[in-house]
Amino acid sequence: MLCPKGPDQMAFDSIEHVMERCAQFGYVMDRTLATTVYLATRLCKPLFLEGEPGVGKTELAKVMALAQGAELIRLQCHEGLDVATAVYEWNYPRQMLEIRLQEARGVERTHIGESIFSPSFLLERPLLKAIRIAPPRRALLLIDEIDRSDEEFEAYLLELLSDFQISIPEIGTIKAVEPPLVVLTSNRTRALHDALKRRCLYHWIDYPDFARETAIVRARVPGIAQRLAAQVCGFMQWLRTQDLQKSPGAAETVDWARALIALGIGELDPATITDTLGWILKDRADIATIRNHDLTAVVDRIALA
Repeated sequence: MLCPKGPDQMAFDSIEHVMERCAQFGYVMDRTLATTVYLATRLCKPLFLEGEPGVGKTELAKVMALAQGAELIRLQCHEGLDVATAVYEWNYPRQMLEIRLQEARGVERTHIGESIFSPSFLLERPLLKAIRIAPPRRALLLIDEIDRSDEEFEAYLLELLSDFQISIPEIGTIKAVEPPLVVLTSNRTRALHDALKRRCLYHWIDYPDFARETAIVRARVPGIAQRLAAQVCGFMQWLRTQDLQKSPGAAETVDWARALIALGIGELDPATITDTLGWILKDRADIATIRNHDLTAVVDRIALA
């Protein structure tokens, strides 16, 4: 099944177009990822992204929404996530008010409340809202950190991801007029069931190499000097080779580069690295480990690379 392309919608025409459009919004990707994104949007297939925190999974979904002219609807997953939070719930105060109004109007007792379980009394949560958006509008549904939810909720998603529909016992099945774009992300805090993965196109987003990370920093931090961008990315590449509890992602690289610009730093040096390690490392032991290194030698090595 190919996704319909409305006249008012910005669709990706090719893999190259994916890379160009996303780059316009500051997201630099390789051709493999661009191919997966193109197929997901072309075939109306949910896109399942895995990778370490900070490598750009959530950011990709945001940029896809911007590039496609779609409304971003985000569901942040957590333990205990239920249907009332993620899908829908009934507007009980309004239902009670309707019952009182029917009683005041003299509606026959046996018919009071017959209409209160209808779509007009539903409170839309992210999943239902994404399903009910109709052309010319388009939705991108981001189900963020699905690995943090329970297995019961993961199972609930199977109908949505297969048929783009939601079953509500009191009403029946609500099916999308036009399937929303769907992006799921996972940091792999737990294994997900194969049934969910089979319904999606899968892509593992790895840490960027030096060239791509430098391009990311240049795109996301306007005005940064090429030398400083190269030094920052060179240091981050070295950091990821160290025995750390938590290696920093590209998001931390961008944050650090912005912090250095705010401090007026034009060139990386050991003292600056020591003072700003908290921007890129979020573990006390990791910070101590790096501070114990000969940072002068590390900076010299980066300058020669």
